[in-house]
Amino acid sequence: MGNWVVNHWFSVLFLAVWLGLNVFLFVDAFLKYETADRYYYTRKILGSTLACARASALCLNFNSMLILLPVCRSLLSFLRGTCSFCSRTLRKQLDHNLTFHKLVAYMICLHTAIHIIAHLFNFDRYSRSRQATDGSLVSILSSLSHDETKGGSWLNPIQFRNMTVEYVTFTSIAGLTGVIMTIALILMVTSATEFIRRSYFEVFWYTHHLFIFYILGLGIHGIGGIVRGQTEESINEGHPHKCAEYFEMWDDHDCRCRRPEFEGQPPESWKWILAPVILYICERILRFYRSQQKVVITKVVMHPSKVLELQMNKRGFSMEVGQYIFVNCPSISPLEWHPFTLTSAPEEDFFSIHIRAAGDWTENLIRAFEQQYSPIPRIEVDGPFGTASEDVFQYEVAVLVGAGIGVTPFASILKSIWYKFQCADHNLKTKKIYFYWICRETGAFSWFNDLLTSLEQEMEELGKVGFLNYRLFLTGWDSNIVGHAALNFDKATDILTGLKQKTSFGRPMWDNEFSTIATSHPKSVVGVFLCGPQTLAKSLRKCCHRYSSLDPRKVQFYFNKENF
Repeated sequence: MGNWVVNHWFSVLFLAVWLGLNVFLFVDAFLKYETADRYYYTRKILGSTLACARASALCLNFNSMLILLPVCRSLLSFLRGTCSFCSRTLRKQLDHNLTFHKLVAYMICLHTAIHIIAHLFNFDRYSRSRQATDGSLVSILSSLSHDETKGGSWLNPIQFRNMTVEYVTFTSIAGLTGVIMTIALILMVTSATEFIRRSYFEVFWYTHHLFIFYILGLGIHGIGGIVRGQTEESINEGHPHKCAEYFEMWDDHDCRCRRPEFEGQPPESWKWILAPVILYICERILRFYRSQQKVVITKVVMHPSKVLELQMNKRGFSMEVGQYIFVNCPSISPLEWHPFTLTSAPEEDFFSIHIRAAGDWTENLIRAFEQQYSPIPRIEVDGPFGTASEDVFQYEVAVLVGAGIGVTPFASILKSIWYKFQCADHNLKTKKIYFYWICRETGAFSWFNDLLTSLEQEMEELGKVGFLNYRLFLTGWDSNIVGHAALNFDKATDILTGLKQKTSFGRPMWDNEFSTIATSHPKSVVGVFLCGPQTLAKSLRKCCHRYSSLDPRKVQFYFNKENF
């Protein structure tokens, strides 16, 4: 627990401030609507659910203001670049952008639920008070005229006794936009689950663009002012605390208290979301401009296990290790953009990606490039965007863990290392790299076999054999593969990969690996980088906390995970 606090104090502080602001805004708004004279008569009908509805609405505005900022990827990449000389703790916060985006979304869902439930009670009380004929204050307030030409101003949105709540909901701006926003929010949240995003990315992509309807609905939700309060002039003519006792005499000329007049609160949501929306629109315009620049495909390679490699050129394209791009193929879908990690090095005169068949879009793309006598499909590229892997060379010791196609960001890093050794780069801070590649099938290892072979040869020639320690793990194996490997174990190269490093069967024993690294580098700062599933991330994160020393002068493990 101590190590976790040391390594995540800024994140904890940031989340504490965000949660504290949510609590403060909710309590402050609740107390305001519970005590304000302006809403005295409204509370007579609705009770405390008025304050609950308005307090949750304020928190919805606050979180809706934040929801778009973590997905302004160009802004985050710019901040990452400007923070290159900042502390590691500050830079790492940018890697949690999607986590914060999800937390804000959950908070929006929570306050949406509170807001809806409160208004369900409100409309039930509006309906019952409109049905009342007992001459009570509530019934008098509910029967105030909706006809402004007669000098009256209404408080209850239900105009007639036979008017239903459903009718008011679907004929008022507030009710209709509320239904639209709720449906959009439900679809966005349910389609953003891990299973949907991994298996049906297209569903996630399209439904998430319903945020446009959510934002538009939020901006105009307050128009019409269903929840109303007493006007300042009316309060000055007769204070509600005094005049409420004489409601039966409001129409008497001899009574100082007159019928109260009410007005709706002007819409405020647009004020909260205007700046983020403008920023996001600028972001989308910039990304659209970049995506329209011509991309030239220079090489197409089909690898085993249905993996497509594309090597491309684009004017003005500049990248760093571990970055990713968004790719669109208009002939397959003009609207779908999918993220792919760059597998090329910054030192190369092209940029490349490896695409594994994992859904309809990727399968259609691979099929389009496999057709020999058809023209090469046009590709549009947006990016590159920064990730945690950019900081890999800021650590003395780096641990790279890739699962399956998750090896792609580390291919870029390993290629860059090869070029740095070729150019005798003396500014390289990293002294040791541990690379773990976990695959289900043997064919996957061939994706970057040539790269690993070149690195082996380069390290031997430069006398730096110990710089790169890589391990390959095969998780999908049977007795025939193991038996074949055992019979050829004495050979100089691995029978499965052709590399000098032998393939291990099963999964790494992470406690043993981290213990060995901590012992070998007792005073080093170790960066652990993962591109893989969440279950593996949990294991590595625990090991980072367990084997980091509380003494800052001793070994420290910093966990970093790729997030798209």
